[in-house]
Amino acid sequence: MENLNLSEIVNLLTVLGIAAAVAGFMAGLLGVGGGIIMVPALYYAFTVLDFDLVTRMHLSVGTSLAIIIPTSIISTKTHMEHDAVDFNMVKSFGIFIVLGVICGTFLAVSLKTPALVLFFAIFSFCVGLFFIFLREQLMDRPKKISELIKKISGILIGFISVPLGIGGGSLMVPFMRTFGYDIRKSIGTAAAVGFLIALTGSITMITGGEIIDNVKSPFSFGYINLLGFLVFVPVTMVMARIGAKVVYKINKKLLSKIFGCFLLLVSVRSFVEYFNIN
Repeated sequence: MENLNLSEIVNLLTVLGIAAAVAGFMAGLLGVGGGIIMVPALYYAFTVLDFDLVTRMHLSVGTSLAIIIPTSIISTKTHMEHDAVDFNMVKSFGIFIVLGVICGTFLAVSLKTPALVLFFAIFSFCVGLFFIFLREQLMDRPKKISELIKKISGILIGFISVPLGIGGGSLMVPFMRTFGYDIRKSIGTAAAVGFLIALTGSITMITGGEIIDNVKSPFSFGYINLLGFLVFVPVTMVMARIGAKVVYKINKKLLSKIFGCFLLLVSVRSFVEYFNIN
C-alpha cells in the first residue's frame, strides 16, 4: 500500500465509488444484494493494494456480505413502504437460510482463491443469462410452496450465497417468480432475505478468518476489510433507496437485459482472472 501514488489512489477510490453506486442502485431496483458487482470491484481493489493472493477473494466475499447488511436494511424498509415484503415467506425460510449460510462458510473458507474466482465466474454467467432471457418471461402462476421445498431451497440459497459474497437476491427472485409471486413482491422479499444472509455470513466470515485462518491482511477483521466497508457503505445505502423507489416508476425489461449483459462481461473478466492466477 505504501507504493501507491496519488493518481493510483484516486483511480482506486473512483472505481470503488462507481461500483458502490451501481451495486446499491441494483440492490434496490432488482432485488440483488449488490454483491455480484461488489465482489469483483473489491477484488480489483485488493489486487491494486497487493493483498495476499491466498486471501484476496475471501476478503472480497466477506467484505461484500458485510456491506450488504445496511444496504439490505434500506432496501427492505423502502419496499415495506409499498407493502412489497412477504414476511411470512422470510420467516419460513429464516432458520434454513441460516443453516445454509453456516455450511456455505465452511466451503468458502476451504476453497482456494482460484476456485472461488471460478465459482463466481460461472455464477455470474448463469445469472446474466437469466436476466437477459428469462427474468421477464416468467408468468404469474400462483402455486403453493411446500414446506419441504422451502427447507431445501432455503438451505441451498444460504449455502451458495456465502462463497459468492451475495445477498441471495439473484437466487431468491427467480425462485419466487417461478412460484407465481409478483415481481415487486419477489424483489422486496429478496431484500429482506438478503439481510439474514448478509448478517449471518458476515459473522461466520469474521469467525472463519479470525479463528480458522488467522488472517493478517491490513485493516481487516477476519475476512472483512474495514476500508472496503467504509468506502462502500455510505454510497450503497443512498443508492439502494433510490433504486428501490425507481422499481415502482419504470419498466425494468430493458434494464434487466442491460444488467444481464454487464454480468456476462463480469463473468468473462472473472474467467480471464481465473486462468491468470491458476
